[in-house]
Amino acid sequence: MKDWNPDLYRRFEDERTRPARDLLARVPLQAPRRVVDLGCGPGNSAELLVQRFPDAEVIGIDSSAAMLESARERLPGCRFELADIADWTPQDAPDLIYANASLQWVGDHERLLPRLLGLLAPGGVLAVQMPDNRDEPTHRAMRELAAQPPFAALIGDASRLRTELLGLDGYYDLLAPISASLDLWRTAYQHPMDSASRIVEWVRGTGLKPFVDPLPEPERTQFLADYEQRIASSYPQRADGRLLLAFPRLFFVASLSTA
Repeated sequence: MKDWNPDLYRRFEDERTRPARDLLARVPLQAPRRVVDLGCGPGNSAELLVQRFPDAEVIGIDSSAAMLESARERLPGCRFELADIADWTPQDAPDLIYANASLQWVGDHERLLPRLLGLLAPGGVLAVQMPDNRDEPTHRAMRELAAQPPFAALIGDASRLRTELLGLDGYYDLLAPISASLDLWRTAYQHPMDSASRIVEWVRGTGLKPFVDPLPEPERTQFLADYEQRIASSYPQRADGRLLLAFPRLFFVASLSTA
């Protein structure tokens, strides 16, 4: 997959940062010494961490060089490192591992999440938010269109382009036995959008990316045009003329004991 586009991602920064704020509000730590933003993107979530914990060392981790460059420009006082979440290991045990909208791109959660918990210092916290919208019209349309010719041969198995989440019950069963406390919830944010093209612009910054990246022209243009038509038919205009984009997200905050 091609590198991420920070400018495209930031076009909806307020909407993307709202769940990051909601996740951080449920973190029970008062004065952590070391905080890791795992999958920091362009630095919008790291900025929240710096504001909440001004005395902590905040370290951003991402696999995108472009995102890290944007984050460094935004927060020159923080440390940002290029690494793959799947096998990232910190030099020193953090008090908080904060992963906002990043772990849905990493597979094998049954192994990954216990490993991340095990990297924390005593009393540490793992805080995670992930989009849970695979069954929303935006993402069903991606997969359905990708299964049709001529796109199928170029994109491959669309069902494997993003990790299938375990659900609230699955994450509870995975994390409760190894956590001192566990807080889980799921929220569907409602975003009024001006048009179907604006919804397409939103998902092009994230979920649609692995579908369009493998496509050459003119197939990419055709895919986006067909996709926008499907979005327009799936999201009717509301009373004010705008479209209402539902965006479910899954959250959990797992804490370790201090002993």
